[in-house]
Amino acid sequence: MARVALLLGGNEGDLKRTLQTAQRLINDRVGAVMRCSHRYQSEAWGFHSSQLFTNQALEISTDLNPIEVLDAIQQIEVELGRNRAAEQIEKAATGARYSSRPIDIDILFYGSEIINEERLQIPHPLLPEREFALQPLAEIMRTFRHPQTGLTVGEMFDAVRKREVVPTEQ
Repeated sequence: MARVALLLGGNEGDLKRTLQTAQRLINDRVGAVMRCSHRYQSEAWGFHSSQLFTNQALEISTDLNPIEVLDAIQQIEVELGRNRAAEQIEKAATGARYSSRPIDIDILFYGSEIINEERLQIPHPLLPEREFALQPLAEIMRTFRHPQTGLTVGEMFDAVRKREVVPTEQ
């Protein structure tokens, strides 16, 4: 059994219902949901959107290997209305790296494994930069150590929050 951290998020549609449905489908198809954070709202990251994102972290226990987890969560995203082809068109038109979406499910950690494949990088490579991901994750896995940096989730969250503070001139 692997201990897996997932981040669920989106900024389109009925987000409370979408995240609840995603959690149920993950529990049914991917692995038992052991812990679930509160939902947190944040501004879009990496692009402009007038709609806030809602994010939630889950800790699950699964027998699936990492690629099987990825395939399962991507299928859940499709069922909940994610259209990657439409997102690509929007990103090409705006030049932005990211776009609005009803659901996004990321694998943040798969135990302490380090995976660097074309389809999958674990731990999630941008996690240390993303307060919106670290905040809900710190709620449920504060003492879990990043397998590459050795920092705990709580330490990464505290560090990113300190970077967000703009120092005032003396």
